[in-house]
Amino acid sequence: MASTILQNTTYAAPRTSSPSISRTALWTSRVITGIVALLLAFDAGIKLVQAKPAIEGSAALGFGPTQVFVMGVIAFVCLVLYLVPRTAPLGAVLWTGYFGGAVVTHLRVGNPLFTHILSGVYVSTLIWVSLYLRDPRVRGLLAKR
Repeated sequence: MASTILQNTTYAAPRTSSPSISRTALWTSRVITGIVALLLAFDAGIKLVQAKPAIEGSAALGFGPTQVFVMGVIAFVCLVLYLVPRTAPLGAVLWTGYFGGAVVTHLRVGNPLFTHILSGVYVSTLIWVSLYLRDPRVRGLLAKR
């Protein structure tokens, strides 16, 4: 009897109305996303093509050319995930982790706090602000309950 009841029971996700996004918030999000995406695409690109500044800058942080290329691949994958609306939250989480590593790396070599160490925090914050403004799923997660 109990198995019959369980077999006939279906789970339906609760319906929530998707709050509308204001035009201002949507355009602010698009502008921030565009600026951040250009910055991240440039960073991934110079690492992928093994540009001299990327190799030299990363060598100063203790990374070799092969590691720089791998970082470029990781950055490119994170960027694609962030720019696709369906996977944008996953991309933001991965970018946050990526920049967490950058923060620790700059801290380890003794770089200045506000210009180098916290630069990853600044970019991660912009990523999340733009996502919060455009994605109701993220707003739902972070909303007051």
